[in-house]
Amino acid sequence: MILKIDVTLDYALAAPTDCLVQINAAALPDQAVRNEHLNAHGAEAQINPAEDEIGLRLWFHEADALTLDYTTEVRIDRDIHDIGTLSADSPADLPRDVVKYLLPSRFCPSDKFLSYIATAFPGMTGGALAVELEEFVRRNFSYVPGASGPETSALETFVTRQGVCRDFAHMLVTLARAGTIPARVASCYGLGVTPQDFHLVAEVWLEGRWHVMDPTGMCAPDEIARICVGRDATDVAFLTSYGPANLLRQSVEVSRLSE
Repeated sequence: MILKIDVTLDYALAAPTDCLVQINAAALPDQAVRNEHLNAHGAEAQINPAEDEIGLRLWFHEADALTLDYTTEVRIDRDIHDIGTLSADSPADLPRDVVKYLLPSRFCPSDKFLSYIATAFPGMTGGALAVELEEFVRRNFSYVPGASGPETSALETFVTRQGVCRDFAHMLVTLARAGTIPARVASCYGLGVTPQDFHLVAEVWLEGRWHVMDPTGMCAPDEIARICVGRDATDVAFLTSYGPANLLRQSVEVSRLSE
């Protein structure tokens, strides 16, 4: 599958401001990036690898405005596994860079859900538990734009039972970690996201590799082009400004190209 991606971001800045931007589709073995172009309208970027060396972090220092037009095509060639049949990896055997995804984080306080997992999903482990958790979130939480904000954690979402993709991903990641499954979030472009926007999904570590899960049910794993990954939304926000920034216009369009 080939995804065509078009993004526009336009911000007004009240003063000279550093801005961290993460919108480039990541070049990975299961997704090939081609015909990529970023028009920063004269702004110069300092480019660094993003978390876990997946994707890019672009730093801009601008005085009045930051306008970005990004276009690319991404060929998705992702192996899809039956997650429910996969076994859990022992925590002691995890790669060093995976261990952090077992730990609580700012928006994913998994330590608060240990007893809940033990009582609500007794005896379940590994892929069977991951699939059950995804279904739990999908069945019991409502997708309601505006129901949450940038400070909403999975603990609050568990109470309100509503939110957007960010909240669904945080909820699944939190529950998976509480069930001793390493889990992280992945920002992405997804075919079928309604309304069109940046999207956030979960990834779980089972049998020595990461597997994509979208608890909103909007996108299949092979309909997603990842941007970057991290512990929670803190690590993967498409724009983080270190000064006042007023969003004037944002547009994300994802479509499928014929082979």
